[in-house]
Amino acid sequence: MEQPEKVYDLIGVGTGPFNLSLAALSEPLEDVEALFFEKQPAFEWHPGMLIEGTKMQVPFLADLVTMADPTNPYSFLNYINKQGRMYPFYFLQRLDIPRREYNDYCQWAAEQLSSCVFGKEVVGLTLQEEKSLYVVEVQDVRTQEIQTYYAENLVLGTGSVPVMPASFREVEGDGVFHTSEFLNHYDRCRNAESITVVGSGQSAAETFRELLKEQKNGGYRLDWITRSPGFESMEESKLSLEHFSPDYVDYFYQLPQKQKDDIFAGQGLYYKGISNHTINDIYNLLYEHTVGQETLNVGLKVLSEINRIHRNEAGHYTLEGRHIQKDETFSHDSEVVIAATGYQPYVPDFVKELTELLEWDDDGRYKVTEDYRLVQKNPGANHIYVHSGISHTHGVGSTNLGLSVHRNKVIINHLTNRDVYPLNETNVFQTFDV
Repeated sequence: MEQPEKVYDLIGVGTGPFNLSLAALSEPLEDVEALFFEKQPAFEWHPGMLIEGTKMQVPFLADLVTMADPTNPYSFLNYINKQGRMYPFYFLQRLDIPRREYNDYCQWAAEQLSSCVFGKEVVGLTLQEEKSLYVVEVQDVRTQEIQTYYAENLVLGTGSVPVMPASFREVEGDGVFHTSEFLNHYDRCRNAESITVVGSGQSAAETFRELLKEQKNGGYRLDWITRSPGFESMEESKLSLEHFSPDYVDYFYQLPQKQKDDIFAGQGLYYKGISNHTINDIYNLLYEHTVGQETLNVGLKVLSEINRIHRNEAGHYTLEGRHIQKDETFSHDSEVVIAATGYQPYVPDFVKELTELLEWDDDGRYKVTEDYRLVQKNPGANHIYVHSGISHTHGVGSTNLGLSVHRNKVIINHLTNRDVYPLNETNVFQTFDV
């Protein structure tokens, strides 16, 4: 194989917020020529959950660039200025922003970044060791045409995919769907006789809140079932938020893997609880719905796990469950069932096939270096950086947008072998290490 005429310094797989940030931060660098491929036709960030009134769980400062370079033209404040919304935003007096506006901001940035290519899916990957480069096969989603690109390094930003329990997948469709598809089925919900949300966390709470707002007296029956002991709020105190800092990432990374797994298992309320404002909204709606001793056509059931779901004779769905503490079974009928059962990291098939190249841990997960590179069996000059599927190595903040820019600073500095973006040694008040 002859050396190709065009070899990129970096090719990115996927263009979610993390890789979009990397694209924005690397654009002004003359020594980094990058290209990012995304199979979707345009940037969309959880479109099925862009419910009006939902807010980001991080401040607007956790945009694509500000925490590395506030003067970068792709900052959120520059977006606001270009939209002619500076005074309305100033009068809003909020650090958090609407989720729909964050999505619009990212679309604005993606449309300007020439390195971001949409409607193209990476379908193949090989390492040509003798030429010291990766061969990347990219398919046009519309025409199915495949083109070949070459890069010295890669970065995986493949994100996560919805998780549906096995029994739910057997009946999945218009009446049983994941919260990620909520807005696509909104009209179906409005016309249903009964709706049940199964699961817990922010997505479950936002879906339930929206349905509760829409519910009219005599309208659909609305239930929320969770195996958790309660509808638990996220830990949002300021010192607790310091777990989403570079300092905690550095501390967590050095621990033995078994200890990491044990610690991470007990940190659920740092990243998958319900925002306090969402819980307050739900309680306030429940309270208003009962003014004048009106009967509440709502049920909230805790400590209840759903083990099976099947279609019944009425054309609705029967959920078979068990109360965890009393160990008693129950059944529940509903016309629509919405699964708030979370997400899992997405590992493309072409990455799984790199068995001769990459190392995996005993649980089949990525092995990752401290500076976000996949561990290779025969390390060389070519690297694969990674954004998703690293919670087991880098901790609770791995999916948090507040750490995306820091991670990209680390990646860019390693890629260029210079301190393009300085890294502060201390960022928090507390000490996690000895």
